[in-house]
Amino acid sequence: MIELVEKLDAPTQTVSELLSKLQAPFLLFIRIYVAWVFLKSGMHKIGDWETTLVLFEYEYQVPFLPFELAAYLATFGELVFPVFLIAGLGTRYSAIALSFVNIMAVVSYYATLAKGAGLVWHYLWGSMLFTSVIFGGGLFSIDQWIRSRLGRS
Repeated sequence: MIELVEKLDAPTQTVSELLSKLQAPFLLFIRIYVAWVFLKSGMHKIGDWETTLVLFEYEYQVPFLPFELAAYLATFGELVFPVFLIAGLGTRYSAIALSFVNIMAVVSYYATLAKGAGLVWHYLWGSMLFTSVIFGGGLFSIDQWIRSRLGRS
């Protein structure tokens, strides 16, 4: 009976081993892709700062914050945290910080996002960031390098 179970489980083990090997490059891909999206948005904001301020004043409805502060915080978050995320330095914290930026974008611009497919992209990016929070940076990250230097697995 044990032999039968082992024979039936063999293909599952092969697939599981393959997927384990793909985890590190997949986590790297997720980090690079979602960081690129936010970094690109931050670069657009600083590329035309006057328009950014006008958008934050009249178009985006960021609750509880003056529009200037919201613009500075959003731009800071979109330029700084993606760099940490790509490097895999403080991966979970960077992903959490970018999740707040993502949530604020949805909250402040919901009426416009809900009309089109833009909201779906925010769900995708949120899912990718959540994956980084759960699994961390993976093998290809500074976090992992630091852990290995400290003798932790």
